Amino acid sequence: MAQRSALGFALLLLLTSLSGCLGGGDDSSDMLGEDDPFNVPTWNIADWWLYTFSTPEFSDDTTRLVVAEDDAEDGTAYMLTISNRIEARRHAVLNHNPFLGRITHDNLSAFEDGEPRDVFKFPFQKHDSWQFTLFDTEWTAQVIEVHLENNGATRNRIAVITASGDDGSTLAYIFDESAGFLRTLIWTDSSGIEQLNIQLATFGSGHEGEVWFIRGGDLFSKDYTLNGGADADVEDSFFVSNHPSGEDWDEMIYWLNARMGSGTSSGTLSLRDHFSASVLFREWGPGAEDEGQLGTIPYPSGEYTLTITQSGNSDISLIVAGAISFSWTL
Repeated sequence: MAQRSALGFALLLLLTSLSGCLGGGDDSSDMLGEDDPFNVPTWNIADWWLYTFSTPEFSDDTTRLVVAEDDAEDGTAYMLTISNRIEARRHAVLNHNPFLGRITHDNLSAFEDGEPRDVFKFPFQKHDSWQFTLFDTEWTAQVIEVHLENNGATRNRIAVITASGDDGSTLAYIFDESAGFLRTLIWTDSSGIEQLNIQLATFGSGHEGEVWFIRGGDLFSKDYTLNGGADADVEDSFFVSNHPSGEDWDEMIYWLNARMGSGTSSGTLSLRDHFSASVLFREWGPGAEDEGQLGTIPYPSGEYTLTITQSGNSDISLIVAGAISFSWTL
């Protein structure tokens, strides 16, 4: 408990020093106190939030999340989408953003594995506690502070929450009443490494244009490392069937990283479908780097064969996900 509270108060002090950077509430909040509960906000179609996502494995990205529907799940949920199709594909294959797709009206609960996950528990009051599952981890959460920010004529409340995982990891996150959503979320594993850092840059309403939600499904993920020694020639395979709902994937999305050392270092990657047709091929020489290469593969179901060759010092990693795409024009 002491570790969790210390982390939360450190976040609180940091954010208080930056009060007003995101804009605040309005004068209607002047009568609110720090210990008063605040209820779940109501989102409107075309409301949006601009977030930066940071992870230790993948390059940082900034993504605008947009409300595309307010009547999903038989009128009980919103549909939260992305304003850029490439970013939607990136989030589908990397699977590091839990706040996409259906978000419930009653608690802003995000869906994971088909079930709503209570990351929040409205109305927030200090010392409230609850349990939920996220990132395949069981969490016990507590509101450690409800803080009233002053920014000139406006006032805004934030709820500071920490959660302990059954695997020793921690979550620290802040709900911003003015934004109506997260201000920050930091997921730290049991060894002290930040696995995810989400930061709100700004927010607004009235987004216009096309938005996307891409439902992803993990198909394959593996790293190949050669540190000198004999040349390596590796073959792997994976089978692609439909989405668990029975629906066909629209396409497959891949995320590729490769780094070759100097001298005689080199590598190749070849992916073939069950017709033996090449759907992806890459070749690297000494000193070559391919970091965060995002692409798509046409989807025929069946078995895929991956062949990797390496010499010298070589690192190659590949993630492949199935994808079903949805889009809206606002």
